[in-house]
Amino acid sequence: MIEKITWFGQSSFKIITAEGKTIYIDPWKIPADSSAADYIFITHDHYDHFSPEDIAKIRNEKTKVFCPHVCIEKIGGQVFSVKPGDIIEEEGVKVEAVPAYNIDKDFHPQNNLWVGYVFEIDGKKIYHAGDTDLIPEMKNLKDIDIAMLPVSGTYVMNSEEAMEAIEVINPKIVIPMHYGDVVGTDEDAKKLKEKYPERVNILDRYQEAG
Repeated sequence: MIEKITWFGQSSFKIITAEGKTIYIDPWKIPADSSAADYIFITHDHYDHFSPEDIAKIRNEKTKVFCPHVCIEKIGGQVFSVKPGDIIEEEGVKVEAVPAYNIDKDFHPQNNLWVGYVFEIDGKKIYHAGDTDLIPEMKNLKDIDIAMLPVSGTYVMNSEEAMEAIEVINPKIVIPMHYGDVVGTDEDAKKLKEKYPERVNILDRYQEAG
């Protein structure tokens, strides 16, 4: 079992595995006393996803950071470039970088090769969509246990498109994200909950979900 998932707002999460590994995704606005990261995964270089200041709060000499190439020159240390299709395997954690892009907007072009991630941890598959619209590649996602999906619109898919994504991906649990900070409100997440009351888990900021 995955030990804990914590949401910090926007698209920022911490996952603690059953073996005690600490994984952060797009750390932003995280508490100063946050626990050190074994691994950090960045989806793209927009400020609310790639924050060197927040990375510094949780990084030590052993931390490995995985990110699109555009981020690498902005931070040193153990940093590794990823693009869609890459597979990462680290001490019981398997991760696939998957496409994340806009179809009808210009904020996240497909040719930037920005990513979402599919984590295989403790026998569970967790999909973090990154900043994306509803894209054809989502139909390739299989056996997803937890899907972290943006819902706010403007820069990413809106709640109605996220509902379509749920039908395509068919995850067991959905955690809405990317709302309540830059754009979007709690109502965007609540729409998903109303449509899928048994599957959608709306997390409060800093709330731990076991």
